[in-house]
Amino acid sequence: MKKVILCTFVMILLFSCTDKAKESKEEVQEVTTSNPLKDSLTTKLETLNDGFFNGLAVAIVSKEGVLYKKGLGYADVYEKRAYLETTVQPIASVSKTFIGVSLLKAQELGLLKLDDPINTYLPFEVIHPKHSDVVITIRHLATHTSAIVDNDHYYNRAYVLEEVDIDTAQVQIEDIPQSFNPKASRIPLADFLENYWSKQGDWKNEEPFSENKPGTLFEYTNVGASLAAFIVERASGMTYAEFTQKHILDPLEMTNSGWRYRDIDASQLSKLYASPDKQIPFYSLITYPDGGFLTNVNDLSKYLHELIKGYNGEGKVLTSESYKELFRKQLEASNFKDRDPNHPYDDEYNTGVFMGFSAFENIGHTGGDPGTSALLFFNAEEGIGRILMVNTNIENQEGVNAYYAMYNALGEYAERLK
Repeated sequence: MKKVILCTFVMILLFSCTDKAKESKEEVQEVTTSNPLKDSLTTKLETLNDGFFNGLAVAIVSKEGVLYKKGLGYADVYEKRAYLETTVQPIASVSKTFIGVSLLKAQELGLLKLDDPINTYLPFEVIHPKHSDVVITIRHLATHTSAIVDNDHYYNRAYVLEEVDIDTAQVQIEDIPQSFNPKASRIPLADFLENYWSKQGDWKNEEPFSENKPGTLFEYTNVGASLAAFIVERASGMTYAEFTQKHILDPLEMTNSGWRYRDIDASQLSKLYASPDKQIPFYSLITYPDGGFLTNVNDLSKYLHELIKGYNGEGKVLTSESYKELFRKQLEASNFKDRDPNHPYDDEYNTGVFMGFSAFENIGHTGGDPGTSALLFFNAEEGIGRILMVNTNIENQEGVNAYYAMYNALGEYAERLK
C-alpha cells in the first residue's frame, strides 16, 4: 500500500479470515430484499467488528443495483454521532481508480494517448538518470512500471493539516509514518511534482527512481499516480478535480463527494482515529489524486455500480472500448518480483489502468492512510461488488482478521441477497 498503514501492515499479514431495479434521475436504486436477511448481516458485521473500528460503512452492489448498504458505529465517538450511509471520509488509494477512468476519458476526447511520452505534457523533465534512453510513457505510470518511487519527500511533505497550524513544525503521531505539515506549507500540485524531480534546490538529494529500467517491473508508486493525474490537467486545461467532477462525479450524480474538505458538508464528515481512543486531526494531501478522495458509501456505491456495468459493456462514463482497456490486464508475470496467489484482495497480482487484479479475479483497489482503510472490489465472474470503509487504523492481527472477516461476510450474503 501503498501509502499506508493498512498497506504497510495489512497486505503483508496472513489473510486469516477465511423485478429489475429501476433508475430514477440516474440514481442507483437499492434492490429490495428480505429485511430479516439484511438484519442478520448487520448483526453479523457488528459482532465481527467487536470495537476494532469506531465507524464503518459497507455495501454490496450488482449490475442491477445496490443490494445492501449500511453505516455502523460512530463518525464521532466523543459526540456519539452515528456513522451513517451519508457519512463522508477519505478512501485513500481507492482514489487512484479515478485516475484510470480519467486517463481513458481524456484519451476518448483526443487529449492524450496512453502510449505518449509523459514529457510531451510536462513543464519539467522526468528522465531516469540511469536509463535516459528509455522514454517513460503514460501507460508506464498507469501500470506502476515507470521506475518512479516514493521517497522521503513524499511521506514528509505531502500530508498537510486542514485545521491545525502549530507554528511551522511538523506533527508526528505515534505509529503513523507520515508527517503532518502545517497549513502554511501547502503548495500547488504542480510545484510539488516539479520539486520532486528538480535537479536543484532542497529536494534534489532524494532519488525519485529505482534502479530498474522503466517498463520492466511493477513498483507501486503514489507520486507516479499523481503525476498521471497532473498530465490529465495539462492535457485538458482543467484541474484534475474539475475534470473528474465534469466527467465522473456529475454523470454519476455523486453529489456528496469531492477532493476538498471545503466542498463537503462539515456535519457529514467522519472523524479519523489512529486507534479507537486516539483521534487524528483532519489532513489532506498535496498529491490529492493518489489518495485524497472524500466520499460516502451512497456515492461510492454509484461508482462501483458503474464499474460493474462498464465491465459488462453497459457503462455510461466511458465507451465500451475504453472500459475494455481500463480492465485489460496490462502486465505479464515477468513484470512482478512478488505476487501473492493466495490472497483474494491483493490488488497487485496484475493491473489494468490504475485498476488492480487479485489472483482470484477480484477487480478494484485497496486503500489505507492515517485513520482510514478501504476495500472496493467486484468479482468479474459473479458480477458482485463489495465496499468496506473504516475510520480507524488497523492496529494488529486481530484487527486485520476483523477487517477481512467483515468483507467476507458481505460476500457470503451477496448471493442470498441477489
